[in-house]
Amino acid sequence: MNTAEAKRVLETALICAQQPMPLREMRALFADEVGPDTLRSLLDELVTDWQDKGVELVALSTGWRFQSRPEMREFLDRLHPDKPPRYSRAAMETLAIIAYRQPVTRGDIEDIRGVTVSSQIVKQLEDRGWIEAIGYREAPGRPALYATTRQFLDDLSLASLDQLPALEGPPSAAMFDPGSAGQALLIPEPEAQATLALEAAPAPTPEPDLPQPELPHFPDATAADLPGATAPDVVDAPAHNAAATTPPDALATPVAMPDGDARVPALGAQPDLPAEPAPESDDSTPPAHA
Repeated sequence: MNTAEAKRVLETALICAQQPMPLREMRALFADEVGPDTLRSLLDELVTDWQDKGVELVALSTGWRFQSRPEMREFLDRLHPDKPPRYSRAAMETLAIIAYRQPVTRGDIEDIRGVTVSSQIVKQLEDRGWIEAIGYREAPGRPALYATTRQFLDDLSLASLDQLPALEGPPSAAMFDPGSAGQALLIPEPEAQATLALEAAPAPTPEPDLPQPELPHFPDATAADLPGATAPDVVDAPAHNAAATTPPDALATPVAMPDGDARVPALGAQPDLPAEPAPESDDSTPPAHA
């Protein structure tokens, strides 16, 4: 088989393929009559031939495939009005952390994001085929280690993780620094931005200590120092736990004494009461009837 015919066969197979085609399937296509070097040369020629068209030949992590160019998406979406599934911000942050720091556990993701990772988010990414558990960490509880899949690279049209967008700036790179876990968020929330702004603000300059004026000292004045002044009688203040009402015994009426003095009955004593007249006896005989 000459090179031109092999090129036509390879081009047709790539266009009709439903999934990216690896090199081993290409060699099986020609029954190993075409070597790997020749296959790579044919692939390079096909890339050049389709360079000015709306479809391009790209190399992915699982093989080669034809796909539409990004600038054609605006027109192709008109044929498919159904909107693609949208993912929450938390899911995208979780996926980005796994992509840049794999393999990681859920605990590692929670330390970076500062919030708990929902099991639903992890399951959603697994069902989409973007992440998978590749092992377990030798730690208490043996947490699962997550990493991205080849399907993730294929959906992003990437051949390897090295083609991921580089993190620009020291602050962004520090977000995925293993030593900075728990100190920064992948995408800072408004509360985190306010906290960082407060931490970055310069500390207020303390006011200088001003000398305190000395106040003149006056000796304590006494009653003897003031003419005509008398010291007030000291009255013992009642105890806080004293009863608020006067006991009934203290309200007893004083008893007049013969010499004119008044005697106050002792506490608890009963006042003298006048004697009650004795009841009339029932032994009296009624008068006889005449």
